[in-house]
Amino acid sequence: MKKKSDIKGKINIVILIAITLLVLYFALKDNFEATINQILTLNIWWFLVSILLFLGSIFLRSIALFKLTCHFKPDYTFRQSMKLSLTTQFFNGITPFATGGQPFQVYQLKKDGVTLADGTNIIVQNFIVYQIALVLLGLVAVVSNYFFHFFKEVSILQRLVTLGFLANTLVVIALLVLAFAKKTNKRILRFIIRILKEMRIIKNAEKTYKRWDESLDRFHKGARLLIDNKRLTLETIFLNIMGLCALYIIPLTVAYSMGYYHSFDGLLAIISSAYVMLIGAFVPIPGGTGGLEYSFIQFYGNFVTGSALSAMMLIWRFITYYFGMIVGAIALYVKGKKD
Repeated sequence: MKKKSDIKGKINIVILIAITLLVLYFALKDNFEATINQILTLNIWWFLVSILLFLGSIFLRSIALFKLTCHFKPDYTFRQSMKLSLTTQFFNGITPFATGGQPFQVYQLKKDGVTLADGTNIIVQNFIVYQIALVLLGLVAVVSNYFFHFFKEVSILQRLVTLGFLANTLVVIALLVLAFAKKTNKRILRFIIRILKEMRIIKNAEKTYKRWDESLDRFHKGARLLIDNKRLTLETIFLNIMGLCALYIIPLTVAYSMGYYHSFDGLLAIISSAYVMLIGAFVPIPGGTGGLEYSFIQFYGNFVTGSALSAMMLIWRFITYYFGMIVGAIALYVKGKKD
């Protein structure tokens, strides 16, 4: 099983490298010298502000995770939460749809003294508050563009954004249904397992039902705790919103680092980035590579053009993705050495 997982991980990395090289080719093929010159002559101080915004985003989401975990394990430290958030960047980065982060978080929480059931509840809660924050910012972006028509020339991408927003909204609705309709969920689960048994996809229906029923109970318990502790829920949603805003505003500071101080403002950066991230949800490649870069060019191309746009996209992508993976890998290595 481990060997199969290792092979899958290596395949993901090969795909990631191949798509990255392809993105670099298309970004540099027309204005190679000008784009490289833009990167080499950027203002280092604004570049460092961009790095700090990225780290600040992780910091804010670490506080949210810390608050949720302390509800189950009062002696859990913020240092442990920050390490977990950093190392998660690596696993999210190398897996499609960032699916590798959550299993690692449950595993690491168990090593930190949190029971498997409680760890699962924590990650469920963390996922719910993050999805709500993502949908709320997506709603702000969609409504703002509806009234002010910021992106008239990218109608196809606007449709993808709408689909992305609806998909994330449906995820939140599904999570709420799972949280409240416990009996209905169990009936649906039995019906699905019965169908799968008749199709001979599963052999032991009762064993399968019991396993999934226990997972549903854990999910229900985690979601109910959020509903019962409204203050904690609101605090963690707010922290996730602030964390996403810090992440979404990075293109603005990257533009400043290149001397573009009046091309767009903070609100447009947040709206554009929310659009870019909603489209990225559809890309089944580690890190959304290819789709995120393309959508970034399309939306931010309304404010910056030519070699400056290509350079801006490459710097932004390095900070928000590759830098995060590097930091996560270092944190994982340091932690591995200590263990």
